[in-house]
Amino acid sequence: MLTTLDRLGIAEQTLVVLCSDNGPVLGDGYKDDAVEKLGDHRPAGPLRGGKYSVFEGGTRTPFITRWSGRIRPTVSDEVVSTIDFAASFASLTGQKLADTACLDSHNVLGALLGEPGAKGRTELLQQGNDDSQLGLRAGDWKLVRLKKRGKPQATVSVDSPREPDGPFALYQLSTDPGETTDVSAKFPNELERLKSRLEQLTSARSRPAN
Repeated sequence: MLTTLDRLGIAEQTLVVLCSDNGPVLGDGYKDDAVEKLGDHRPAGPLRGGKYSVFEGGTRTPFITRWSGRIRPTVSDEVVSTIDFAASFASLTGQKLADTACLDSHNVLGALLGEPGAKGRTELLQQGNDDSQLGLRAGDWKLVRLKKRGKPQATVSVDSPREPDGPFALYQLSTDPGETTDVSAKFPNELERLKSRLEQLTSARSRPAN
């Protein structure tokens, strides 16, 4: 596709976005021999979980933008989400979102275009296949809320750590990107702060009103 854009001479007028809406999944009902042929491959790399999960393996995915002549090739650590396309592309095209539309979409256009110093999201609310799983990523912190599910989920990894014992778990992603150690007992103030913020985000819009 990129070669075709170059050949047609429209690459400098085309923003290309390549991403996945979720992490990997293995045994979710398809007869594709995914588990049998996995070998020592780790679809989510060092991350925990996969599709249907609010752990990083389910929500942190490859994300590539390309706009010849506009985006300088680089690697960014900024947090963006596909839900931000609406506000970001509205800004790009000079449009104004209706106040009642896209209530959680944020303008992160600078980060999408790789502009120097541009910032992405400061926090991101994540949801699993239903509202039994919620995650809140805020800087280096990750709060996970898990409720008991009525039915088993698909196999997302052959070696995922077991779920936390309690309804909430806190992880420090800067030192533990694989979310292996719950540090809620070590940082109780951070746990309560993020629990309160999670409650706010699940009951109100996060995009400021016009």
